[in-house]
Amino acid sequence: MHPYPNFLSRREALTRAGFGMGGLALAGVLHDLGLTNASAASTDSTLQPRVSQFAPKAKRVIHLFMNGGPSQMDTFDPKPKLNAFHGKSLPVNSDLSKDKRLSGAALGSNFKFTKHGQSGIEISELFPNVAKHADDLCVIRSMFSDVPNHESALMMMNTGSLTLPRPSVGAWTLYGLGSENQSLPGFVVMCPGGLPVSQSANWRSAFLPGVYQGTHIDTKETRAERLIANLRNEAILPGQQRKQLGYIQELNELHRSERAGDPQLDARIQSLELAFRMQSEATDAFDITKEPESVRKMYGDTLQGRQMLMARRLAERGVRYVQVWRGAGQPWDSHSGIEDAHRRLAGECDQPIAALLQDLKSRGMLQDTLVLWGGEFGRTPTAQMPLTPKVGRDHHNDGFTVWMAGGGARAGYVHGATDDIGLSIAEGKMHVHDLHATILHLLGFDHEALTYRYAGRNFRLTDVSGEVIKELLA
Repeated sequence: MHPYPNFLSRREALTRAGFGMGGLALAGVLHDLGLTNASAASTDSTLQPRVSQFAPKAKRVIHLFMNGGPSQMDTFDPKPKLNAFHGKSLPVNSDLSKDKRLSGAALGSNFKFTKHGQSGIEISELFPNVAKHADDLCVIRSMFSDVPNHESALMMMNTGSLTLPRPSVGAWTLYGLGSENQSLPGFVVMCPGGLPVSQSANWRSAFLPGVYQGTHIDTKETRAERLIANLRNEAILPGQQRKQLGYIQELNELHRSERAGDPQLDARIQSLELAFRMQSEATDAFDITKEPESVRKMYGDTLQGRQMLMARRLAERGVRYVQVWRGAGQPWDSHSGIEDAHRRLAGECDQPIAALLQDLKSRGMLQDTLVLWGGEFGRTPTAQMPLTPKVGRDHHNDGFTVWMAGGGARAGYVHGATDDIGLSIAEGKMHVHDLHATILHLLGFDHEALTYRYAGRNFRLTDVSGEVIKELLA
């Protein structure tokens, strides 16, 4: 230990002074050349709320992630003509027929579709409660991604990159807007039973400051105080803990003063303060027993019901981005037994999702809360195995469905279409980058201008592509 830690040696003083003068000179040269960071968002790595580039329609996002890939032709994209080819080869050209995923027999859907609301959006019998909100939905039936495998598709949907470590949508949202609540994480990920494929890479901050990373909550726990591990120290009193943390932070600041510009160290220091503030706020936010019985009954006393209610409570308390996963692994990945699996999975989340939409609307929150539903891709119109009661569908990344509600999304609208058998996109083709660009636009950002300089270049969520789909805007 240095005998006088607050004093600099002559060598350290000269070194810092030299770097400081050099840095000032370099800043002036870069400014004259127009090479300073063009990001409209502050580079401050705190969670203080920030103003978007233009007036936003949405202040927050609740992303309902159906990991594994729901079947679009069994949920929100009816294909009656596909049933006419059931058990037969698809009428496709020779190039498509070489795809092993499409080489099997056509598999029609056993689920009935009905038009709902004034908009007349057709929705499967799997989602009778969500269907009551058809006039609030903006259904996109023409989504496509780059590859039909889980790891890459998950990374693309969550970070805009197939393989490289990039910040997630939630991290970019928090970076741009900050948080409205300094006692809660600004980006919360609820995933029960462990981590999904690609694990925490789905909600990483990557090269953004670590304070913007998603906080994972294992919602299989039913007691609020157990949802976040090690939140409280039962061995000491709150006042003692504040003094202890203050001393630790003094040591951290001393450590940081000799290592200026270390974003990981900055993130750790900020995380300690956030964790201390969370001790009362977080347990309150996750304690759904404080809700009226009528509200809890509306959501349902199930895992998915509790998650959706927690999502509303977090959004209500200023959390910017809440992601709700169906669970660890890939639950919607129905390679076999798709009829039974989809009926069960939809049954688990239909009532809670409808309750979330109704609850947000009744509280006046749906207008500035963007709700997004969907998986990383869809499923093929063909059977993956012989047509038995246990038949399933393979992965399909060309023409799957997601929907949005609230937050400035166009209500009661269907965008794009797949062909008559659900094989490929017929109109309104929309890449994941376009979806991300549109989400950022609703949050008040130009996706080309929300950037962060790293490794000598400006990075953005949509990489070098992406287009705001104006038809989706209210």
